[in-house]
Amino acid sequence: MTADQGELLEKARISLTAAKLLLEGTLPDFAASRAYYVMFYVAQAFLEGEGMAFSRHSAVIAAFGRDFARLGRVPIEFHQYLIKAQEIRQSGDYGPPHAVTLNRTT
Repeated sequence: MTADQGELLEKARISLTAAKLLLEGTLPDFAASRAYYVMFYVAQAFLEGEGMAFSRHSAVIAAFGRDFARLGRVPIEFHQYLIKAQEIRQSGDYGPPHAVTLNRTT
């Protein structure tokens, strides 16, 4: 594991802690954002292991799908979860207050 991968995984771990705290505080909009970043940082760590880095979220998601999920290196569901998490994060970050609930998004 590279130092950059380790840092990304540490950011993922911290984001998971933050997501849990936000969810316990009944702030699902903000918890969804942190939960997305857990997955995003892990995807970046996978790509970093292949010497790839991207500045755009869409590029990270696409490369993760192309180079890991599509090739069967990770279950395809992992890529699908990342895509769905980004959609929910967008609702939480840019939608109206309470766009994300514990059961669904609006």
